[in-house]
Amino acid sequence: MWNALTSKFEAIFKRLRGRGLLDEAAVTDVLREVRLALLEADVHYAVVKTLLESVKARALTQEVLQSLTPGQQVIKIVWEELCALMGQSHRPIQLAPNPPTVVMLVGLQGAGKTTTAAKIARAFHADGRRVLLAAADLKRPAAIRQLEVLGEQVGVPVHAPSGEQTPEAVCRAAVARADRGNIDLVVLDTAGRLQIDEELMGELVAIRESVRPHEVLLVADAMTGQAAVSIAERFNQGVGVTGIVLTKTEGDARGGAMLSMLAVTGKPIKYVGVGEALAALEPFHPERAASRILGMGDVAGLVERAQEVLSRDDARVLDQKLRSDSFTLDDFGAQLQQVKKLGSFSDLLGMIPGGAKLAERVADKSPERDLVRIEAMLSSMTPRERRSPEVINGSRRKRIARGSGTTVQEINQLLKQFAQAKKMMKTLSGPRGRSLAARLFSA
Repeated sequence: MWNALTSKFEAIFKRLRGRGLLDEAAVTDVLREVRLALLEADVHYAVVKTLLESVKARALTQEVLQSLTPGQQVIKIVWEELCALMGQSHRPIQLAPNPPTVVMLVGLQGAGKTTTAAKIARAFHADGRRVLLAAADLKRPAAIRQLEVLGEQVGVPVHAPSGEQTPEAVCRAAVARADRGNIDLVVLDTAGRLQIDEELMGELVAIRESVRPHEVLLVADAMTGQAAVSIAERFNQGVGVTGIVLTKTEGDARGGAMLSMLAVTGKPIKYVGVGEALAALEPFHPERAASRILGMGDVAGLVERAQEVLSRDDARVLDQKLRSDSFTLDDFGAQLQQVKKLGSFSDLLGMIPGGAKLAERVADKSPERDLVRIEAMLSSMTPRERRSPEVINGSRRKRIARGSGTTVQEINQLLKQFAQAKKMMKTLSGPRGRSLAARLFSA
């Protein structure tokens, strides 16, 4: 989501680094370009004004201007101010000292509350917590059934209304059930509307006053831009929210809402939804977001994703295969599946320092589509061919191409890529380098 803004910042700061000395006029010129880039990214104008005033005041000190690397100093100041703008560090859901912790989700219809409830439940359940989902959306058709299906998928129970009940009564009953059943976390999925009205606010206030939730999280659609910020303000005034979950960030090309939320509403972003899958919910780390915006990448986030997808045992097995030269096309296909679980290629490249420009170059080449073709080619091979690629002669290549809807040239390219990948991975795992398991899971 940051690619466009990152590219602009990289161009601006590249020129800045090229200057030997800085003066007030040079700093003013740079900040004018930064201002334009932020406004084009749909950042709230008042937020931009405050941010740049803080940057300029710090950048014009003699300590910075007379530094041997004034350009780098200014970039560091911008990074620090962006971190401060978004909240400095991650603010997680704090579990109550006496369970259950009650988390109430609010927001407009279509923002993704029900899916977000399941995603939060999945995250805490995977961490060993006992979770209960409460279906308190009695307005939207099939909302209860949707939550029940999602609950089955993540392996947590769902408290559904019995008979004619009010949303307030459903939430009270769910909290009481959690209290009796030694549940650690209750997530209340409340109703939404297409727009904010008095009936919705009244219903939400009644639930809040009845169950006294520890967290009231607003679920907001990032793709609505500054409208999401306005919605957050109104919900905070009407109900009183403690944090924000921004959904559909993978479809937000500008990212202005994320940069504006805390400054405008005073409420931190706690999580961001980065896809439709139930695993696609990430804690929001302001310092990592600031690094990605400035083209510094997010290596820590990339390692965390890799550790979620690849277990220690998997890494060790892979390492052993490489050391014993028994890495096959089956293993190659399995590794491609693991890469797919990490997320889109453009997103992964954005997590690598300087990767934003490379992400732009590969955007039109659709690497995801290439993966589908590779999977088709691997599926068209026999088990023996995947175990021993050297047996794939000319006639076999023609058969594989016909079966996968590809060409012999593409089969040749795949086999060449496999040989190169095997050689490279073996080098990384060899005696001169650290093992893959150690690289991924070092303390």
